Amino acid sequence: MLTFDHVYFYYKKEKPIIEDISFTIEKGEFVCIVGPNGCGKSTIAKLIDGLLMPKKGTIRIGNHHTKDPNDLMKIRQRVGFVFQYPEDQFITTSVLDEVIFGLENICVPREDMYNRALSSLKVVNMEDYLDAMPHELSGGQKQRVAVAAIIAMQPEIIIFDEATSMLDPEGRNQILAIMHQLHSEGMTIIHITHHMEEVLQADRILLVAQGKIHFDGKPAPFFQTIPVENFQLEQPFAVRLHRLSGQAVALTADWKGAIRSQWSTN
Repeated sequence: MLTFDHVYFYYKKEKPIIEDISFTIEKGEFVCIVGPNGCGKSTIAKLIDGLLMPKKGTIRIGNHHTKDPNDLMKIRQRVGFVFQYPEDQFITTSVLDEVIFGLENICVPREDMYNRALSSLKVVNMEDYLDAMPHELSGGQKQRVAVAAIIAMQPEIIIFDEATSMLDPEGRNQILAIMHQLHSEGMTIIHITHHMEEVLQADRILLVAQGKIHFDGKPAPFFQTIPVENFQLEQPFAVRLHRLSGQAVALTADWKGAIRSQWSTN
């Protein structure tokens, strides 16, 4: 379980990036964090992983606190982080070495490394690229290798921080399919995105704006009650179509009512 308890973060005290945020994410949830640019979404992700420390409040992963230096290594073993730009994570010259590098960092026994690396690459359909150079892969392939490197470390939570934003539709669908597969196997997924189509199948949406949570709930009430355009977001095509269909039904009903009224008058 992940808990934010009255968390504040700022670089300048008079300009908080995160202001008094509290929420809990249970094991096995699929949560999407959405909001306008600069609202604090990526800051929340980095606070979860201990890459940033809260100025006030506490962040806990189970019984471990990010502010406790003795807990940080345990937290980072439990939380995987997939960035927007996979190149930022690459430091080796082959796909296999890239996945194994993370396993070396968490002291996995050498005799187990190859099998764990190969298994994670199979999950993302990249097992045929063991000797390929990561920087020569397509954007979608790079991101799948980055995901494989995290899967191999067997975390409890994976954060995808705008991990689909730079991909073409095919690459985006591949990464989304991997997310949902991992979630179906019990992984906790935190997906930060601007693509509203991607949040429709989430368990829960957190809307962040100006450093505060403005909505915390399921997708249906989110799209029914929140004017997403006010938060630099777009309605998904399916939601727009549903609304247009509803308007058409309402117009048809009004038209039939007007005809009936005219008949009764005549």
